[in-house]
Amino acid sequence: MKNYEVNNIRNIALGSHNGVGKTTLIEAILYTAGIINRMGSIENGNTVSDYQPAEIERKSSIQLSLINFEWGEKKINVLDTPGYADFVGEVACAAQVADSAVILISSQDGVEVGTEQVWSFFTTLPVAFFVNQIDKENSDWTKVLNELKETFGNGVTPLTIPIGTGSKFKGIIDLVSGKAYEYESGGKGRGKEIDIPADMEAQINSMRNELVENAAETNDALLEKYLTEGKLSDEEIFSGLKEGVINRMIFPVFVGSASLNIGTDLLIEAASNLLPSPIEITPQKQEAIKETEFAIPEPDAKSPFAGMVFKTLSEAHMGKVSFVKVYSGSLESGDDILNIPKNSTERISQLFTTNGKNRTEVSSVIAGDICATVKLKVTSTNDVLCDKSKQVKLPMVEFPKPVIDVAIETREKGDEEKIANGFSKLHEEDPTFDFRVDPDIKQTILEGQGELHLNLIVQKLKEQFGVDVELTKPKIPYRETIRKKSEAQGKYKKQTGGRGQYGDVWIRLEPLERGEGLVFSEEITGGVVPSKYFPSVEKGIVDAALKGILAGYKIVDMKAVLYDGSYHPVDSSDIAFQVAGSYGLKNAFDNADPYLLEPIYKVSVITPKDTMGDVMGDLTSRRGKILGMEGHGNFQRINSQVPLSELYKYSTALRSLTQGRGIHTREFSHYEEVPYEFAQRIIDESKKGEE
Repeated sequence: MKNYEVNNIRNIALGSHNGVGKTTLIEAILYTAGIINRMGSIENGNTVSDYQPAEIERKSSIQLSLINFEWGEKKINVLDTPGYADFVGEVACAAQVADSAVILISSQDGVEVGTEQVWSFFTTLPVAFFVNQIDKENSDWTKVLNELKETFGNGVTPLTIPIGTGSKFKGIIDLVSGKAYEYESGGKGRGKEIDIPADMEAQINSMRNELVENAAETNDALLEKYLTEGKLSDEEIFSGLKEGVINRMIFPVFVGSASLNIGTDLLIEAASNLLPSPIEITPQKQEAIKETEFAIPEPDAKSPFAGMVFKTLSEAHMGKVSFVKVYSGSLESGDDILNIPKNSTERISQLFTTNGKNRTEVSSVIAGDICATVKLKVTSTNDVLCDKSKQVKLPMVEFPKPVIDVAIETREKGDEEKIANGFSKLHEEDPTFDFRVDPDIKQTILEGQGELHLNLIVQKLKEQFGVDVELTKPKIPYRETIRKKSEAQGKYKKQTGGRGQYGDVWIRLEPLERGEGLVFSEEITGGVVPSKYFPSVEKGIVDAALKGILAGYKIVDMKAVLYDGSYHPVDSSDIAFQVAGSYGLKNAFDNADPYLLEPIYKVSVITPKDTMGDVMGDLTSRRGKILGMEGHGNFQRINSQVPLSELYKYSTALRSLTQGRGIHTREFSHYEEVPYEFAQRIIDESKKGEE
């Protein structure tokens, strides 16, 4: 494939709710463009974009896939993303480097939660909609169009409409050209022009008038002419549409059936002509980040090279594959480039364009284009690469925060280092999961976007690094604190045959405001405890507070004051005062009305209205507090606060409650007191564990 001029490149992100047909649409596009000789199917596991074994087994996409094809004088890159919420990070990757987006809509289900989720990633991009599966029974084109307008505004403008739906679906009308098309079964997806049905002429005239009005409103000169003359030329309509699309004033809608390859040609044609090139969209992207430290260079092929790795894969026969968006200049095989975050030089060995797992080697890639390269030594996702002569700081992919966590238990002793190394390597490939060793609960915690997501991470860990682990319920990092002041003595006296041990302190405990942690101070007068032993007393108190007293959890929001004591000139020592300090804390703590705190999370759920009651009931049963509800397009957002102990596998429960249509986010909010009956259970269980 030749290098194209920057203005002839299109970079399009493809997203949707799960199960709307993106993978099938990719097959139809590649077939129509002549890249493949026959369309594969998800059922047969032979599609271009879903080629990973896990995708074939699940019959669903789990990672971003890059395809490309030529259409006339243009090169079109499509970033196909998964629709399943567990893999929403792939949408974030695509949105960062795309110049526009196409969102698929089900002609039966209309706007779904996943539709709005992917829309939220495309807020700065021109967006077009493709209403798919028009041939399916229960398709309701009018209802779907109205939903799109209600959700995304009056800028939603149909450019093609169906002739019939369901079993009566016969073809498509192009409102821009005013022509109707029918499609041959098994054909290359190119429509044959037919007469416009007489019973649709009134509808077509009305919708075309709306289209022309929307085009006119994008430009003062066009609007003035339209108001004066009542019409626009075809060239002016197209000009207004394109300006409106680029400026997010118009969101064009197309219809078709990916499985029958109907309407694909009209979608491709419009994408190549209406959706922007890197040159056309760059000013808009620059405007969006102008108040930040980042900068997007002009996509000039003659400028110094600048690019970013937006996705990293590990494949059996290729090793590490890095996907690069070239923002300026050009990238060539053999180039030595600077990795800015790692402050390291990388040698580019090979460059590829890709269609799923099929790769074509190229010698160079110019500004605006996307490519893949292999065997970069230190480079990972979000690393900026550039010519050594001119460094830039490009905006990075912002990945969603985890919504689920599990604990990791090793099956074999001594595997901890292998696990840490494996997770670290996998994190380079997928930054939407994280792992950490939590010192408070003494567990390795794995966090991600859903149960399936974490299971696939663990599967990769076993396959690629030979480490088998078990996923278990994580412990909860409860905290202990006090309600009132208390004083007590801590005395450690031990006499042996020789030198003894002696330390004597009086400790006063005082409650602090939530979030102030553990504070130590001293009020010693007269040298009753020498100042050299103050750090030892503090260490004894801190060590004991970390281990906990009430139920074995870290003590917080408390002030410990050393205010009196005594020492022995011979037998006193650092260790003696450490022990005395810990005794003083324990003795005073029991009389300070201690209680347990638990972590509370802010949980935001987006759910269809018909399952809102079930979701709220479930949150309440989890000791959640409903903070409020608000409309979210065709859905409801429920804001709540829920104890972390009640959120284990919540994403799975939510999908069950909402038939897979609900999503949620969560983040830590604060600590608050555990209700008495639950606290007693936790304390009793901790005491049993000590027996």
